[in-house]
Amino acid sequence: MNTRGAVLVANIITGLALGFIVTSIGFGDYAELNRMFTFQDPRMLYAFAGAVGIIVVVFTVVGVRRVPTRIHGGVVPGAVLFGTGWAISGGCPAIPIIQVASGYLPALATIGGVVVGIWLCRWANSRYFQLDRGACGL
Repeated sequence: MNTRGAVLVANIITGLALGFIVTSIGFGDYAELNRMFTFQDPRMLYAFAGAVGIIVVVFTVVGVRRVPTRIHGGVVPGAVLFGTGWAISGGCPAIPIIQVASGYLPALATIGGVVVGIWLCRWANSRYFQLDRGACGL
């Protein structure tokens, strides 16, 4: 198998494993996400904090160094839109796919919103903003 095929297979297996884990611990459930965003249940926030702590340790051990650079002009408004969409829809871009796979069909509206949002971002950037594409590849 060529390298691209191996990477694709590895991504599919990893994605299925992540989807299974996320669903089995309840993080694909809209009500669970709502409890996190309304600070009724900090369990999910603790999971995120633990993941950040683990990656900090791994990056330190592996020796990953990142030099701080100027913040891209679209980071702050993009983060606000992303967080707002996550809170409203009950999931970041990966969670609606897990929700649809679990039979929660209203998540199709979220997936449609992501597609429309990407299109609107590209349209607005080409017409009004002309932001530096950087590594994002708008």
